[in-house]
Amino acid sequence: MSKQKTPRALKDNEAKAVTRMLRISPQKLNLLAQLIRGKKVDRALADLEFSRKRIALDVRKTLQSAIANAENNHSLDVDDLVVAEAHVGKALVMKRFAARARGRAGRIEKPFSNITIVVREVEAAAAKA
Repeated sequence: MSKQKTPRALKDNEAKAVTRMLRISPQKLNLLAQLIRGKKVDRALADLEFSRKRIALDVRKTLQSAIANAENNHSLDVDDLVVAEAHVGKALVMKRFAARARGRAGRIEKPFSNITIVVREVEAAAAKA
């Protein structure tokens, strides 16, 4: 007697990948998420490849993971994939202190973020438009 399998949260033409605990603030990571949202995956990969942001490499790896999940786990056509969603969430914030003048301490916050990328297969006719 095993428990029931959890129903799939995504549609049949979607796949996702999540990267947790990226050492960057959610605000900065969201700039890259906005850059790729709604684009075809090959264009999004190219944009991330040539982005000058440090975290673009990790976002690119997450997108490649979502593409691999779509291809291998859900049998979707890679050429018809579009970045349907790319959303960023907060993770923990490490608090550190730096010495300041007159015996005081300045608080330094080192935030972490999560990113979720959902790719969706669209029909070839709709993708060209």
